[in-house]
Amino acid sequence: MTKQLLKAFIVLVCSLFTFSSQGQTKAEKNGWRLGMQSYSFHLFTLTEALDKTQQLGLKYIEVYPGHKLGGKWGDKIFDFNLDKKTQKELKELAATKNIKIVGTGVYVAEKSSDWEKMFQFAKDMDMEFITCEPALGDWDLVETLSKQYNIKISVHNHPQPSDYWKPENLLNAISKRSTSLGSCADVGHWRRENLNQIDCLKKLKGRLISLHFKDIAPKKEGEKEQHDVIWGTGILDVKGMLKELKSQNFKGVFSIEYEYNWENSVPDIKECIRYFDKVTEDIL
Repeated sequence: MTKQLLKAFIVLVCSLFTFSSQGQTKAEKNGWRLGMQSYSFHLFTLTEALDKTQQLGLKYIEVYPGHKLGGKWGDKIFDFNLDKKTQKELKELAATKNIKIVGTGVYVAEKSSDWEKMFQFAKDMDMEFITCEPALGDWDLVETLSKQYNIKISVHNHPQPSDYWKPENLLNAISKRSTSLGSCADVGHWRRENLNQIDCLKKLKGRLISLHFKDIAPKKEGEKEQHDVIWGTGILDVKGMLKELKSQNFKGVFSIEYEYNWENSVPDIKECIRYFDKVTEDIL
């Protein structure tokens, strides 16, 4: 190969690399971190979920409590009862795949005394936030521990009868409390509860910690729930949500929670990531 041809080849490769990674890089520069919610792969072990996350090119994962570890750990599950050795080895395994375990959730405490165990676990695992739905009577304790451990509380909005199914309920609980307490915005659940997801994001301005991000199908008669779809093909106006988050100067984690095609969701999730990259390139 001549020097001229070699130079042209290098330029071509570099341009292709720039095109394929530009959207993600631009999002990350804006403080938007795209990662996985491991529940998307709950039919598989956590070690397999880490492999799939690496395959998708993502650097962050939020692990759901109870996810079976697999690998050399077998039936051990991800929760605050994990021994220190396993915790260390899990972090090391994730790091070999260039992945950080950034949070855990959705956590619901069985009793108030478990909160300290969860915060200690999150600290030992170098997590940034705990996605959860605290009992209304636990807020003083949760706020104190959040400050003590310097770990954020990101409150999820499961559908009714969850205490936090609509933004007003969460704001009533935390509006006079520390800004380390906020929302894990599950935009799909809002719409399934006939709430406008963009209006909900607006109401929570300044209190958004993270998101369970998704797009969902239109409601169909006879179907129990509006299932997840590839981003940009559903009814949630993904671009509109991202524009709203940009206007709020949101910085944080978008956990992909893809609850469909459970046995082979990686191809769908790849398309979601491509759409995210394209939109962030357009709007940021």
